[in-house]
Amino acid sequence: MEVIKILLKNFFKKYPERRYIMFGGKGGLGKTSFSAATGYYLTKKGFKVLVFSVDPQASLTDIFQRDIFGKGAVEIMPNLFAQEIDADKRIKEYQNEIRQKIFDMYSLEKIPDEIEDYIQAASAEPAMEESAIFDKVVDIVVSGEYDYYIYDLVPLGHALYYLSMASVYDEWISKITHLREEMREYDKVAALIKRDKELEEDLILEELQYIKYRISTSSGILTDVEKTAFFFVLIPEKMAILDTKKAAKLFAKFKVPLQGYIVNRIIPEELANKKIPEYLKHRIEMQKTYKKEIIETFGEEVLGYIPEFDRDITGLDMVAKMAEAMYGGE
Repeated sequence: MEVIKILLKNFFKKYPERRYIMFGGKGGLGKTSFSAATGYYLTKKGFKVLVFSVDPQASLTDIFQRDIFGKGAVEIMPNLFAQEIDADKRIKEYQNEIRQKIFDMYSLEKIPDEIEDYIQAASAEPAMEESAIFDKVVDIVVSGEYDYYIYDLVPLGHALYYLSMASVYDEWISKITHLREEMREYDKVAALIKRDKELEEDLILEELQYIKYRISTSSGILTDVEKTAFFFVLIPEKMAILDTKKAAKLFAKFKVPLQGYIVNRIIPEELANKKIPEYLKHRIEMQKTYKKEIIETFGEEVLGYIPEFDRDITGLDMVAKMAEAMYGGE
């Protein structure tokens, strides 16, 4: 187990340029704890780090025992910052941005009722929350304020949605932008538009290109093999292994730079020789079986086995213990 910890620890020495660190997997497996512990570890190494959650059910507030939801980047300790994105707040900001752009483009004094109804209806779409968070991530990662950005990703299905949304949006906006440019050229040749109409078209085209830039920037970071490292988190249970195998194949299609797998909640095998409840002995035997399956499935890409703790990972003392379990002592 110590050898495997060293493998994980040496990752940051071996790949110092990987500054976007992501932990993904099914919900409830320990992604947030790993994110917090990695941020703590890197901060202790002298780096300025932001740990941020794109999961609407985030628990960084609980782990750090600080009220950080929707408050921007909050300093937890010197050089360690944490942020939980408030999707509802971001949606409201979206609405105001749309209204302002309509004012700017069309010089209106008031948003027409039918357009306002559309804005409200669009905000109620199931994908709006994901879109709002996705957009906020761009603001965070392009700021360049931190040495490391630690993503506490949403559960696998939502993470895949982000990736697919990026490619779909990019393709759609590329087509629309191309059509806009063709229409503008045609209109110029045909001399069918006036100067104010040209300016209106320019604003629309500029907005589309801006949206495309933001999406390509964010998706580019998610799939940048030079700067990004993605770690799957799983536990030694059948469904977790099956789900991770499926997700790994899907992530590969989007060329996400997978660095390895971290297995959480390992019950120490030595406990089996002590006086413990039967159900616990059975769980230890079960875990032995699934640990073997994990090695057979993922091989050398398994970078760490993290023990089951006797209490929740809350407060900096427990975060420090998790960091030591993941990366070893000095």
